[in-house]
Amino acid sequence: MTLTLENVSKVVGSETHIHPTDMVLDPGTMNVLLGPTLAGKTSLMRLMAGLDVPTTGRILWKGEDVTGMRVQDRKVAMVYQQFINYPSMTVYENIASPMRLLGLDRAEIDSRVREAAELMKLSPMLERKPLELSGGQQQRCALARALVKNAGLVLLDEPLANLDYKLREELRAEIPRIFEESGSIFVYATTEPEEALLLGGQCATLWEGRVTQFGPTPRVYRQPADMTTARVFSDPPMNFLEVEKRGEALHFGDGQSASAPALLGGLSDGRYIAGFRPNHLELEPHEGAMAFETTLTVTEITGSETFIHLDHHGDRWVGLVHGVRALTPGQGLTAYLDPAHVYLFDDTGALKQAAPYSEAA
Repeated sequence: MTLTLENVSKVVGSETHIHPTDMVLDPGTMNVLLGPTLAGKTSLMRLMAGLDVPTTGRILWKGEDVTGMRVQDRKVAMVYQQFINYPSMTVYENIASPMRLLGLDRAEIDSRVREAAELMKLSPMLERKPLELSGGQQQRCALARALVKNAGLVLLDEPLANLDYKLREELRAEIPRIFEESGSIFVYATTEPEEALLLGGQCATLWEGRVTQFGPTPRVYRQPADMTTARVFSDPPMNFLEVEKRGEALHFGDGQSASAPALLGGLSDGRYIAGFRPNHLELEPHEGAMAFETTLTVTEITGSETFIHLDHHGDRWVGLVHGVRALTPGQGLTAYLDPAHVYLFDDTGALKQAAPYSEAA
């Protein structure tokens, strides 16, 4: 049940919604589309589902060209951020509705409805109407309806975005477990890097209608192909700083230098752009760390952590530090960075060096 996209694009008027894209999704996989709002996630899902026809390229399902096939004729299920239930039907009837359209017998429908309801913790609510449910329960109902279709392709378009934090965390953990044995292909769109890491599987990062990288989620996170992917897969986005490598040292624009990590030994001398994630910027000194004099502009306290917005000679950085910090905007701060956490990109934005990655890590 492999889904293959070959040179698929979507152009509407003068706007390119999806640039030419090649992608292969294998049976039984979780595939995350990660990108900011308007990156093209929903547009790509609509092409996969058959709701839209690509401008170029073709879509293959199990080796068969289904590019022009109606969505009604495909085994596809889709759940949107704005979940849809039939308000006049009970939860039971909502879940059963796609199977009734397929003409399945009553006993099979009943068995599959109750199994899905049990998985989604909806068993006590089967006789209620959707408007008698909480928002989270309504979304569970929509997910259950997608599950019972036994669709080969299940598309989840930011399905948890409107739920409260506790329920969102619970369902994030449940969704891979619920679907892992189905053998279906799952495509899950999100704007949140943390959610992509929690879901695992494969990850495609999107930016302005382009798939910038596609591969195992930990690999895309740890070895972003370019600066754009690094920005997408970091929240807040990755910080950047111009550096020059000369011999065994990294030289920064404010006269600072540091010994280059051993993994940079084979990299040619020259000018690069250094990138580092907010959680690697610290306020406490430690051995081997580089020190940068910065000015604090804004703090954001999240509870157990604090986001610090810094100005470093015109470069705007964000750091994520542990604890609630009593800091005053405008004050000077010394920020510390371990060179081992630095990514180096060339002047085209392509990754030249990152920390070592292994599949087992």
